[in-house]
Amino acid sequence: MWTGSRPHSFSITASAATFSLAPTLRTRVCAGSDYDDELLFLSCVLHDIGLTEEGNGDQRFEVDGADTAAAFLRERGVEERRIAIAWDAIALHTSDGIAARKGTEVALAQAGIGTDILGVQRESLPSGLADDVHVLLPRLDLGYALSDAILTQAKAKPHKASPLTFPGDLLRRHLPHGAHPGWYDLLAAAGWGDKPVGAVARRRAETPQQVGTLFMEYLEAGDVEGLVSLYEPNAHFVPAPGTHLTGTDAIRAAMQQMVDSGSRLKLELRDIRQVDDVALVSNNATL
Repeated sequence: MWTGSRPHSFSITASAATFSLAPTLRTRVCAGSDYDDELLFLSCVLHDIGLTEEGNGDQRFEVDGADTAAAFLRERGVEERRIAIAWDAIALHTSDGIAARKGTEVALAQAGIGTDILGVQRESLPSGLADDVHVLLPRLDLGYALSDAILTQAKAKPHKASPLTFPGDLLRRHLPHGAHPGWYDLLAAAGWGDKPVGAVARRRAETPQQVGTLFMEYLEAGDVEGLVSLYEPNAHFVPAPGTHLTGTDAIRAAMQQMVDSGSRLKLELRDIRQVDDVALVSNNATL
């Protein structure tokens, strides 16, 4: 066990290795002739080594993990051709659409890890396999435990979580709004003066007072995504007494319902209480 590793780490790696074999049962891909089963196992077992103390360098955790695993395999005399495959499997295990094109071992490793963490294709697993695996290797809330480990690294070293990566997206959700830029923030800061065009040409609220004005404007236009853009990813929304919604998907559904019903809302500013970059806006609302 690597220094700084946690019980969930072994559950992740071992169960991912087991689930990575499931696609071979559907496609009749054969170990030995079609893929290197030992290398697949090693790639799965080592895929989150970037979250250990030894693997915690200055790159995104997937790349740190790939470099650490490559060094580990090289020390044990594994040939460079096989090391290169393991490096790809570990570095690309969060890269949808790329890993599947990089060779059988890389594709199978990502598939197994995706099943293990996100339940991708879990319905395709042989009957009873997941239950048997989880008896031997309890999950220990591993999806969230893994997220916490990535987040701990990213908070200590934000450069490990560049904005357009999976760790970057995870970090953004745990920082104040605007603290970690998204795609449109990066475009705005590029210095070229590009402006939105077409359907995404929406105005952004520059002051707390403008939020209500934009809400009325987007609602009247039936612009659901414009309405949703006024809320942070983990925002709370109470459309009616006793109804409490949280998060983008729930708020989008509520906004869609308002638009579909033809609702119109008049907001009249009543009061604003602001401290630094946090504002509490109170409106009188007429529906």
